[in-house]
Amino acid sequence: MNIREVTEGLEMQILSPFAALSSKTKGRAIEEEKCDIRTDYQRDRDRIIHSKAFRRLKHKTQVFIAPEGDHYRTRLTHTLEVAQIARTIARALRLNEDLTEAIALGHDLGHTPFGHAGEKVLNEIHPEGFKHNEQSLRVVDLLEGGSGLNLTYEVRDGILKHTKKDTPLTLEGRVVNLSDRIAYINHDIDDALRGGILCIEEIPESCLQVLGHTHKSRINRMITDIIMESIGKDEIIMSSQVKQATDDLRSFMFENVYIGSQAKGEEQKAKHIICELYQYFIQYPEKMPSETFKRMEQVDMSRLVCDYIAGMSDRYAINTFKSLFIPNSWQF
Repeated sequence: MNIREVTEGLEMQILSPFAALSSKTKGRAIEEEKCDIRTDYQRDRDRIIHSKAFRRLKHKTQVFIAPEGDHYRTRLTHTLEVAQIARTIARALRLNEDLTEAIALGHDLGHTPFGHAGEKVLNEIHPEGFKHNEQSLRVVDLLEGGSGLNLTYEVRDGILKHTKKDTPLTLEGRVVNLSDRIAYINHDIDDALRGGILCIEEIPESCLQVLGHTHKSRINRMITDIIMESIGKDEIIMSSQVKQATDDLRSFMFENVYIGSQAKGEEQKAKHIICELYQYFIQYPEKMPSETFKRMEQVDMSRLVCDYIAGMSDRYAINTFKSLFIPNSWQF
């Protein structure tokens, strides 16, 4: 037996009967020879980490656009926090940690520059609409490396269905779904407090009494609650009390941070950048990089431009806008 087969055997002995076993995967769209060392889910995780799309997340907005400070979250640090929370839950419930981590690391690969502001404007101007979870799947299926990563069905399903509206096939995917919410609610509160957008006294006391008055206590309360409510069950759930407090806290963040706050003051500029870039490249597609332009034979123009802009980091989008629309100073 090789190392992978030993690992697969250990999974059968140790993991929960509700876990997704790597030896039982539904497989890949294109069949590949198995690795002697890594399971299929481990290979998927490694492919995501080594992708260019993953590296670009470090310069994509979470909530604050181009923040002045080293400690605000980016889309990459958000992804890492989701992965950490999800792995903790998966390990406690004896689910497949490798599958959980792969889904968590890949769930936001399709996010636009400028966070949800970028997603909203692309959804408005692109004829097919735009959703970042669908774009994440598109990245791993088609765009990364020119032909996609050929990931397993379970990882792809978890990436596509990581939003609240969908229910992933596996419990591991459902863990990521909840972990995403735990991560962004809590780290966005942390960033909003740091940025002076909120003060702790403004956060509903009813939520703090249930979840805790500190960043770490709230995360611990949510994680522990999910583990205790889900252990031994074929579902991933919160208790009614913690779920209500979490939902109320999320609603509070939408009302006070995500919509119309000082933190969102630059969003109209960001939306303008994306609109102008989209219209420009529709008119002048040959100005896109050659590896993008050569895909014109495979997809229609609007899809091609949408893929290109969605893949940009914040600073790449800003620099591209400057180079196209802002005149350089004359050099004597």
